[in-house]
Amino acid sequence: MTFDLKITDPKSKARAGVITTDHGVIETPIFMPVGTVGTVKGVHQTELKEQVNPDIILGNTYHLYLRPGLDILEKAGGLHKFMNWDRNILTDSGGYQVYSLSGRRKINEEGVKFKSHIDGSMHFFTPENVMETQRTIGADIIMAFDECTPYPCEYNYAKRSMHMTHRWLDRCINHLEKLPFKYGFEQTFMPIVQGSTYKDLRRQSAEYIANSGQQANAIGGLSVGEPAEEMYAMTEVVTEILPEEKPRYLMGVGTPINILENIALGIDMFDCVMPTRNARNGMLFTAHGSINIKNKKWEDDFSPIDEMGITHVDLLYSKAYLRHLFVAKEMLGKQIASIHNLGFYVWLTREARKHILAGDFREWKDKMVKQMDNRL
Repeated sequence: MTFDLKITDPKSKARAGVITTDHGVIETPIFMPVGTVGTVKGVHQTELKEQVNPDIILGNTYHLYLRPGLDILEKAGGLHKFMNWDRNILTDSGGYQVYSLSGRRKINEEGVKFKSHIDGSMHFFTPENVMETQRTIGADIIMAFDECTPYPCEYNYAKRSMHMTHRWLDRCINHLEKLPFKYGFEQTFMPIVQGSTYKDLRRQSAEYIANSGQQANAIGGLSVGEPAEEMYAMTEVVTEILPEEKPRYLMGVGTPINILENIALGIDMFDCVMPTRNARNGMLFTAHGSINIKNKKWEDDFSPIDEMGITHVDLLYSKAYLRHLFVAKEMLGKQIASIHNLGFYVWLTREARKHILAGDFREWKDKMVKQMDNRL
């Protein structure tokens, strides 16, 4: 992987860059649609490629390990071939999913013992076997195994967890040195900064991660319930320490406003289930605010879903028709809303990039944040 930092915005820390991997170019800042189990939920690969058009999508190690399982993925020749996706893929390590299974897992120095949410079977993740699993899945970018702390989190717990995450990182790096690439292309490894919402811990962790000397770096443990102001404060602390010449990925964030504010703080990569999860509940994001399409006010509104026409569904269908599909519980409604929201998120980060390159990102960002804060 290479990263070419093109420009930094003069009035913020926003950056435009280019990541190049064996599966192609990723122009940053970028939003990565979440394809948890080898599918971006409800969206065909053709629509994903031609309408949403992301440079990279995300898969999840925990879920892919359970289903379809590593044997099937290896027989298929890796996740790219299994799901017929020839662009970039990033896999997270499963640390967040294990965190979310709080009643079904036990964490110790060796790793995490957990019960499958599918059939209750017992499994054990260690830094070493998670690296092996991600090699077998075959993503272009793979993540360190970490512990994601909850919010709120008591200081001493956050400190112990952070140090264990650092020890796990060293084990990941040591083990990866022994593991050859599987499918004829390279994988880039990203360590993860932790430390909850404590500035001193975030600084310590950012320094440890920066000193590990990897090609890119990530920030985890945010967007887990803390106020947005705390998220921004932690991001700012960390981006001051992480090296400028390497990509920075803020995991699991967030709303369109969160994304723009974090771009302004120097973040390059984002992922979040929000565009698809909210879409399935009838919430649409637009440049002028959010729409609850199930509201009665849209019942006889025959205007296009979004006159900006970012994806084909925006102009093809009316708000009234999309509301009808939700009221009638038709599957197509959720698919249309998912394509719209994903298209909007990818458009938003691409538009941010244009304004960074043009030198007027700060003014554009401030205007967009006000607009998008409306409920339509």
